[in-house]
Amino acid sequence: MKLKANSLKDLFIHLGIIIGLGIIIILTFFYIYLPVTTHHGESITVPQLEGVHLDELDEFLLERDLRYEVTADSGFSAEYPPLTVLSQNPKEGKKVKENRKIYVSLNATSPPNVKMPKLVDGSLKNAQMVLESYGLLLGKISYEPHEFQNAVLKQKVDGKEIEAGEDIPKGSTIDLVIGNGLGRPFSMPDLVGNNKEDAEFIIIGSGLQIGKVRTMEDDEKAAGIVLQQYPESGTSVRTGNKVDIWVVAPKNKDEILTPDEI
Repeated sequence: MKLKANSLKDLFIHLGIIIGLGIIIILTFFYIYLPVTTHHGESITVPQLEGVHLDELDEFLLERDLRYEVTADSGFSAEYPPLTVLSQNPKEGKKVKENRKIYVSLNATSPPNVKMPKLVDGSLKNAQMVLESYGLLLGKISYEPHEFQNAVLKQKVDGKEIEAGEDIPKGSTIDLVIGNGLGRPFSMPDLVGNNKEDAEFIIIGSGLQIGKVRTMEDDEKAAGIVLQQYPESGTSVRTGNKVDIWVVAPKNKDEILTPDEI
């Protein structure tokens, strides 16, 4: 009986050893071997790819243990050269496992056409928002006399006015002519009887422009005296309007008028 009891005891001891070794092997496999061989728990931070050219993309990502795939949908931005990355998925800063594929869209090699929007009669602020939504760039802003401040008077591409609805390349630069708010109507001052220099001073000082200067014969008045004007005194004019004047022609060779008065 004693021998049988010892045999059972040895059996349980051996079973315990076998079970213990099995547990150790299992724990070692899952908590030591697998993490080491699969880099379990390790992650890579996705880099910023926007602006990276396609030619540099493969090497750029291989150095970081990542891959890429170009998506079918491409876009266009005037800010970047053709075939540079416009967007990526996953985004910059995301944590991923090594060898993860990053999906990228590239900048088109040539810009698509868009319809020129109607900016005239709208405000400058509205024009800026519309241009941005169409993928167009705001270029030079110049001002002309107009009663409504910041109203768009003209829209131009390469110095030429362009109508709404015309096809233009996306990313084109649009120049705008804007009202300066100084074009409210006022009464035309009286220039008749003033000499030419004084009349021109009044014209410019009133925010008007000097138009054509013509000569007329008059034996009773001195050379250079204003005889007529257009627009006439008292009529409604706006800032920036041109004013033509007629002055007395010189009576002898000693009185010299400028070429535009001859």
